[in-house]
Amino acid sequence: MSVKLGRNDACWCGSGLKYKKCHALLEEKMASYRSKGYEIPQRKLLKTRQQIEGIRESGKLNIALLDFIGDYVADGISTEELDRLIYEKTKELGGTPATLHYKGYPKSVCISINEVICHGIPSDHVFLKNGDIVNIDVSTIYKGFFSDSSRMFCVGDVSSEKQRLVDVAKECMELGIEQVKPWGFLGDVGQAINDHAKKNGYSVVREIGGHGIGLQFHEEPWVSHVAKQGTGMLLVPGLVFTVEPMVNMGKAKISMNKSDDWTVYTADGKPSAQWEKMVLVTETGYEILTY
Repeated sequence: MSVKLGRNDACWCGSGLKYKKCHALLEEKMASYRSKGYEIPQRKLLKTRQQIEGIRESGKLNIALLDFIGDYVADGISTEELDRLIYEKTKELGGTPATLHYKGYPKSVCISINEVICHGIPSDHVFLKNGDIVNIDVSTIYKGFFSDSSRMFCVGDVSSEKQRLVDVAKECMELGIEQVKPWGFLGDVGQAINDHAKKNGYSVVREIGGHGIGLQFHEEPWVSHVAKQGTGMLLVPGLVFTVEPMVNMGKAKISMNKSDDWTVYTADGKPSAQWEKMVLVTETGYEILTY
């Protein structure tokens, strides 16, 4: 639990309150779970009020960017043009694209079409066309705070099979988020997602999941979307993470593009859909910070 504080010491979170008036009771409850063998978050993962406000403001920008780009999703536009629009709008709003140059990633956004599960790299050789389903994943740094979310877009006349996949993937994400509550477990989220996908005849990608976020682009915890109820990290107020299940029409197996080492495809070539929101665990449930 990091440095042990006396009850009358200033709380570690910077609130200005004494520890006994701030985080003491919460950490005592966390310690009781730890004594029973449960995984609990470190203090550094629990965001302070000031940090939450900064993350919330970054999230507002991220939402605005997805609202903005939706007007340009149409038959014939290149993914490179969408990337340029996102970059310019992000800079105009005072932010920085979090993906740009992150571990060598070359673009400002991830755009994944049909059988591309995630991390699709924008290109002036790739154009949206009628009938495509496309995930646009925007990540933003604003005043040092990180935010992240993605949405699915349907281009023109999409088949009923693809539309159903898009709809069920969104339902999976929403059902997972409904499981977020203080003193629950991350596994509760994964169980709800996986159960709903399987009930509809789909599969959920296992190797790629959600993540903690806020002060860095990717923090602990890693969020599995196929986990079991009652397992995983304890959900404690102040924890911020993404819920972003990748739901495949066919099998869950994935394939990596070895030439760029980023783009992830379905191994069977069938479509995949993903939605992502960033959530904060509160004292009474959750707050959605991006969508």
